[in-house]
Amino acid sequence: MNKKLLAALAVVPLIALLAGCAGASGASAGSESSADKVVKIGVVNAGDAYWADYTKAAADEGITVKIVSFSDYPQPNPALTEGEIDLNQFQHIVYLADYNVAAKQDLTPIGSTAIYPLGLYSSNVTDVAEIAKGDTVVVPNDNSNQARALLILQSAKLITLKSGGSIFSDLSDIDTDKSKVQVKALEAALIPTSLPDVAAAVINNDFVAKAGLTLDDAIAKDDPSDPNALPYVNVFAARAKDKGNKTYQKLVEIYQNSKAVQDGVLKVSGGTAVLLKTPVADLEASLAKVEKDTAAQK
Repeated sequence: MNKKLLAALAVVPLIALLAGCAGASGASAGSESSADKVVKIGVVNAGDAYWADYTKAAADEGITVKIVSFSDYPQPNPALTEGEIDLNQFQHIVYLADYNVAAKQDLTPIGSTAIYPLGLYSSNVTDVAEIAKGDTVVVPNDNSNQARALLILQSAKLITLKSGGSIFSDLSDIDTDKSKVQVKALEAALIPTSLPDVAAAVINNDFVAKAGLTLDDAIAKDDPSDPNALPYVNVFAARAKDKGNKTYQKLVEIYQNSKAVQDGVLKVSGGTAVLLKTPVADLEASLAKVEKDTAAQK
């Protein structure tokens, strides 16, 4: 597979969780009720407490939800494609576009959840300026989050990316002669435990709180208010045929409007999450653009 298109993701993670509704039990697009169906919600980090609040809030609206746990990012999209779950909510748009292009699928966003500023952390220094020439910095090995991490390192003047960098940058795009540090990639879940052994590391937001850190501990980070950050908004995704399903849309509203859920998301993210209600049309337009750009990289 082209190095630019290896499926990874999420937001950035990225972050990441899955949600699903009754596809395996035969729910049709646009169905008005799921009172007699079980809505499957797959998540990475199923132990996060707010999912219990979410299932209760859904039950209060007459929707029975089952949480399905996945161990890592590459699993939820194929599961959704195959109908094992009905929605997913674990990824940002860049990751979704990467999957759709690579797998020739048409998963689509039906609602936003949050954007998570990505941070550079260290247990050895307190300022980027303290990182010495030749030191090692670690980034996630999934392409979408890796590109975002590399842009952070460039902004922090630790590396220089050829042609200025983009959402498709990877390790091969680093101009080593002009860069201050060496960069290595690791699986996102393993990066927090590597922190004592390297100068610094970009840690996906899913693992920041679990590593005993908060965004305030970051020595560098990106800016979620930048309009260019839209591709890193995390979304609920559905199969294209199901995007009009009223029950699925209701599940998005429950996530966005439940105070218990929203407070729980903030707590689990260590306060890093920026909660959003981005118009679906904007999400779809962003996905279409990123898919086009992604395909052009092949």
